[in-house]
Amino acid sequence: MKTIIIVQAQMGSIRLPNKVMKKIVGIPIIGIILKRLKKSKLADNIIVATSRSKKNIELIKYLKKTKANYFCGAENDVVNRFYKVAKKYKGRIIVRITADCPLVDVKIIDEFIKKFKNNKPDYLSNCLPWTYPDGLDVEVFSYELLKKVENNATESQRKDGGVIIEYLKDNSDSINSINVKCPIKKLPNYRLTVDEEIDLKLIRKIYENFAPNIYFGFKEILNFAKKNKKLFRTNLKIKLNEGSSLDIGQKIWKRANAIILGGNSLFSKNPNLFLPNKWPTYFSKSKGCSVWDLNNKRYIDMSLMGVGTNILGYCNNEVDNAVRKAVNKGNLSTLNCPEEVFLAEKLLNMHPWAGKVKFSRTGGEANAMAIRIARSASGKEKVAFCGYHGWHDWYLAANLKSKSNLNEHLMTGLDPAGVPSNLKNTSFAFKYNDIGELKKLVNKENIGVIKMEVARNTKPNITFLKEVRELANKKNIVLIFDECTSGFRQSFGGLHKLININPDIAIFGKALGNGYAISAVLGKTSIMESAQKSFMSSTFWSDRIGPAAAIKTLEIMEREKSWERITSLGEKIFLIWKKLSKKYKLKLKISGIPSLAKFNFISKNSQAYKTYITQEMLKHNFLSTNAIYLSTSHNEKILKTYATHLDEIFYKISECEKGNLNILDILNYPISQSTFGRLN
Repeated sequence: MKTIIIVQAQMGSIRLPNKVMKKIVGIPIIGIILKRLKKSKLADNIIVATSRSKKNIELIKYLKKTKANYFCGAENDVVNRFYKVAKKYKGRIIVRITADCPLVDVKIIDEFIKKFKNNKPDYLSNCLPWTYPDGLDVEVFSYELLKKVENNATESQRKDGGVIIEYLKDNSDSINSINVKCPIKKLPNYRLTVDEEIDLKLIRKIYENFAPNIYFGFKEILNFAKKNKKLFRTNLKIKLNEGSSLDIGQKIWKRANAIILGGNSLFSKNPNLFLPNKWPTYFSKSKGCSVWDLNNKRYIDMSLMGVGTNILGYCNNEVDNAVRKAVNKGNLSTLNCPEEVFLAEKLLNMHPWAGKVKFSRTGGEANAMAIRIARSASGKEKVAFCGYHGWHDWYLAANLKSKSNLNEHLMTGLDPAGVPSNLKNTSFAFKYNDIGELKKLVNKENIGVIKMEVARNTKPNITFLKEVRELANKKNIVLIFDECTSGFRQSFGGLHKLININPDIAIFGKALGNGYAISAVLGKTSIMESAQKSFMSSTFWSDRIGPAAAIKTLEIMEREKSWERITSLGEKIFLIWKKLSKKYKLKLKISGIPSLAKFNFISKNSQAYKTYITQEMLKHNFLSTNAIYLSTSHNEKILKTYATHLDEIFYKISECEKGNLNILDILNYPISQSTFGRLN
């Protein structure tokens, strides 16, 4: 009875690309594995099973060069790949080894082959459950079982990298299987596989210790581990067989965390804010209000819509064509682009109270610029603010005195590390709709600037805002309205136009370019010209793409009256939530303006319920949380489908509130982290 070892190998690892060709003591991992396997006394042949994918070209070249046996089969049908290898090489006993296990021990393999021959099961392994360290897993199964799986496996079972295991789990009653336990009792939780860079570092250290010998076994590794406990703890944070449960997006997110500070450049897009270990995280394309993940699965975005950037929907044809024309003409040159002049004229026509404009690319930049201008104009350094206004030092300085000052504005317990200590007592937070608190600040401190969002989680309070305006006039304080988020959502311009209260400076960003980077600071001429005494300049503030996108975006908004459309949809969203709240007797706090609607459960399990919504809506191909940035690409049909699925979810949540269900029993993933205070 012929025994063959099939080594499962591809170059498409998401967490550690091209890992099978990563070198250890100068030899690719696949080469080390094949050398060690050749020491088997009971195996008749060794074959590498890979696929015809272009990504495996380097691997195949190496196998050819080293004269190793290999077979190229279907990329996404690993069962068929194994079956064809077994059939071609006449294997009746098949040993499965994966190419991410460079410490595979031939003594264990031969022991398992011997047990298989003596006991004659269908399947034998040490991984149901794992008692050996991850990386020493061995599976032995019959050709007859492999043939059975080939003929009967479902599509998902065929794609699964485990070959036999997934089929076995679903058909355990009809399969005679044996699990071999590790003979060593109280074995430490060592991890000896290669899935991530930290795994590779450990394996290299192990091989370097035994070099030039590459044929050491499990017992030698254990002895080395006992003397180097700290080294063997370095990769234990990685969960056993984690890769099989993670989607492509989550795998790349793990890579990102290892090399990108914070994992990504925008905290609001951190997947842990939505559904840890399951949120798609990365997109391949977007259009309208649809987003496709890296598996090309389509979702309807009932969540952030680019964090409020795309009122006209993703990939708007007119805006994108305007940008393409700009790119074709050249984005940057020694000379200035005229589009910034045309955009400035358009914005000032929309806001006749303003006389000057200055452009930047991001909301944070624009906020910092506005503060600089306002301080220059007032001649005073101290700022009173309400809301979220970016990440710069002037803003985070509020937490130098107490880490809780930004709790209602940015993030709870934010440490202002890196912010100069001499900025203490230069920025002061005040609560929206609390004119008394603001007046106390103004009377106590020498406030030169009041900076605020026009609305925070509620409709604009006209009385409060009039009082703020009057206070600023009385005390010669520069008043700034931050409309980066609220701009163009309920009026053609900003919320301040809707309530007819003008600031001294207004800031616009996000939706201004419908997904392209552009922000603007508008202000009264006398205020803005004070900036001539300061220096504010940046190369990419002069690009052509941002202004070109903004000009076309404003044209479409005005033509379609986009603010009216998204406001109407938002009011329907409010109604959906209110009806479901009443139907299932759930206490909700509904807030925001209609086109940026949000709700919170009034419950100790509020964050868990929010996470559950995301979990269940993903199953229906919706990106959904408790907040929605609406776009003109959304429609009533989408809202109807959304409401139907949300109804099912609210019912389950009501059962949890009644005590008939435990939210933790129906939540399959960790509870999401809380996000910025302005969004929750």
